Amino acid sequence: MRHRHGYRKLGRTSSHRKALLKNLAIALIDNGKIETGVFKAKELQTYIERLVTTARVGDFNAHRLVFAYLQNKAATKKLVAEIAPRYKDRKGGYTRIQRTRTRRGDASQMAFIEFV
Repeated sequence: MRHRHGYRKLGRTSSHRKALLKNLAIALIDNGKIETGVFKAKELQTYIERLVTTARVGDFNAHRLVFAYLQNKAATKKLVAEIAPRYKDRKGGYTRIQRTRTRRGDASQMAFIEFV
């Protein structure tokens, strides 16, 4: 039984999954909108929403916490200085997922994830 199962494993080891989410988050922060698989997008949504909520505080410790997850100075700076202040009055729901197409190679469902 799968009681209280809180996340998707995405068919990867834990280290591979962490690296995948980190790279997707950095790409989303840099570009504002990316196309990926639906389940990756749903998992990325929870990951990035936590980061934005932390970055909204805007102090040095928040900056340090976000950097601990992303390990990328440019993405951390952009998230804390540009993206997070846009959502100062918002209590969540910083991203949107839009299903787009079925990928031709393996028929997997694709989706755009973007900042609202």
